[in-house]
Amino acid sequence: MLGHEGFGINTNIFETNIINLAAVLFIVVTFVGQNLTTLLENRKQTILTNLEIANTRALEAQEKLNNAKTQFDIAKKKAQEIREEGILRANSELKTVVSMHSLRLAKLEEFKNETVLFYQQKAFKEAYLYVVDRIMVRVRERLNRGLKQDAAYHVVINNFYVSNLTTF
Repeated sequence: MLGHEGFGINTNIFETNIINLAAVLFIVVTFVGQNLTTLLENRKQTILTNLEIANTRALEAQEKLNNAKTQFDIAKKKAQEIREEGILRANSELKTVVSMHSLRLAKLEEFKNETVLFYQQKAFKEAYLYVVDRIMVRVRERLNRGLKQDAAYHVVINNFYVSNLTTF
């Protein structure tokens, strides 16, 4: 029965396995290979697209970072200018306040001098009036003592002189 012709069962397992493996590989490569190639190609395109998007975003982020740095530098310069302007204004205000204070002190000194002069003049006038009044009182007393003999005549003359001295 060794010489069969036709279809039969091959009992050699190794050869059968190789034939079966070849058939399976042929089917897999033929049908699944094209799908796998298409799938890998799609995956490759997706990865490339994602890389391009990531690269674009990285460039945008770098540009935004550069813009932010530029704006930060501008803000820093502006803050320095504001600080310097504030110092200048403070110094200017200080000078203004000091000059106004000096002016007020000068006015107060002038007012003090005028007040002292006024009270000196007032005191001098009061002293002058007191001295004149005391002199007039003594003159009247002496005249009255000396006029007791000729009282009527001397009283008229004394009153005349006293009225002249009083108006002086």
